[in-house]
Amino acid sequence: MKVAISAVQPQFEAELERRFGRCAYFVLVDAETREWEAIPNPAVEARGGAGTQAAQFLADQGVQAVISGDFGPNAYAALETADIHMYTARGGKISEALDALLAEHLERVTSATGPRRHQDGGRGFGRG
Repeated sequence: MKVAISAVQPQFEAELERRFGRCAYFVLVDAETREWEAIPNPAVEARGGAGTQAAQFLADQGVQAVISGDFGPNAYAALETADIHMYTARGGKISEALDALLAEHLERVTSATGPRRHQDGGRGFGRG
């Protein structure tokens, strides 16, 4: 199983980043072999829709599960549509999050866990 974990830095021992769509990196891990690679999140600087863009990027990478702190409604919907399972972790290191997933100690996400961002569609407040 290919797992993506939101990370602060591009290292297997880096801290987990709670923000899914705005994390700096995704650490992609083969859960069976523990081989990993860190990839910059191409959506980190998006004006809007970062969660949706990050979800599409992970689907394109063949990811089957993702671990992060929070998933907003749009990210949740995009990941659900891509049939990528979501799990929440409340901090710690990437390696610890993977261990918790493999030991079935992480909660599977069944609805959005974070607030909606850029509710105006990224146009800016008060402009239309």
